[in-house]
Amino acid sequence: MDLPPKVTERAFARLAEIGAGDEGQALRIAVEGGGCSGFQYDIRLDRPAKDDLVLEGQGQKVVVDTVSLPFLSGAVIDFTEELIGARFTIENPNASSSCGCGTSFSM
Repeated sequence: MDLPPKVTERAFARLAEIGAGDEGQALRIAVEGGGCSGFQYDIRLDRPAKDDLVLEGQGQKVVVDTVSLPFLSGAVIDFTEELIGARFTIENPNASSSCGCGTSFSM
């Protein structure tokens, strides 16, 4: 059985900071074909859809569509602030390799 992805408190806190929930928006995490390693993440603010998996915390939502869900089984969605900038990150145990940009991976 697939484990749903986990969202860290830091990621939910960042969504609250930018007021995503107040606007009826959620952080959408999707997996698409392409990128330099075969698959790539699409991370954006979006409205939840009817068949999305909704992960909630701190009054905020992170949504994953049913097609992307198997690729994100057991993944951890986080928010990091580094010298090169702040961004949402995905630690994915299913990825056999990833590229330097962190948005593309292979399985």
